[in-house]
Amino acid sequence: MTAVSLKEILPDALEKGYAIPGFVVLGWEDAISFVEASEELNLPIIIQAGPACRQHTPIPVLGKMFRELADKAKTKIVCHLDHATSEKECETAVNEGFTSVMFDGSALNLNENIKQTLSVCNLIRRHDVSVEAELGFVGYNNSSKSSLTNPDEAKIFVEQTKIDALAISIGNVHLQKRQQNNINLDLLKEIEQKTSCPLVLHGSSGISYKSRRHLALNTSICKFNIGTELRQEFGKNLRLILEKKKNEFDRIKILTELIQPLKEAAKKIILNLQKN
Repeated sequence: MTAVSLKEILPDALEKGYAIPGFVVLGWEDAISFVEASEELNLPIIIQAGPACRQHTPIPVLGKMFRELADKAKTKIVCHLDHATSEKECETAVNEGFTSVMFDGSALNLNENIKQTLSVCNLIRRHDVSVEAELGFVGYNNSSKSSLTNPDEAKIFVEQTKIDALAISIGNVHLQKRQQNNINLDLLKEIEQKTSCPLVLHGSSGISYKSRRHLALNTSICKFNIGTELRQEFGKNLRLILEKKKNEFDRIKILTELIQPLKEAAKKIILNLQKN
């Protein structure tokens, strides 16, 4: 099956009341684990490359890896560029095979965010690629503080840019290692009243499974970005493998053993966002 964009999966999730995980990829073992989980469950997923991943691996390499997996998968896989801050980076990603980009203008004022997001949309829409954008600012654990999304601005932003998905800030925080329940449900309802655009929550590792499920089945949040939770799973299992096989130095043998536990963790996340 050929890789798809957010436009081909999020509207159905919004209509039927479920959500799809955006799995943060850092390498081959992550990516293949997530795609195999998708295939075994016969459910769509989003694999995405964020700034940390791109610092380690160039976009052209990631694009080819993502498309190799997505185009051969039996399920719908979105190849997504996360947190791009320039038009050039978005264009490069599209040219290298990504089917979706997130332009992050959250550090800009409303008018400039609209201007730059719209420019990205106009540039890449001819490629039938989807665009996610952020309004408000989702902060980082023990670092930069969040700025909550303004519902009235959300309405204006979506109407003027016509983006395919809107990442919002409602108490969610990037890089949280412990799950907390700080989601502002009243603010979420206000945003939903202003726009029908599919919504995205970054920093979903910091949201409990129970809360994620409630939000997936009962709100307009259709995409949950999951990174830290799976990095912890990777690290935990890698340490167990190295402790068990102290004389093994073949990195391929070591890393291959991580695929199964990562796949099982991904399956649990996918199913939690689905209706029974």
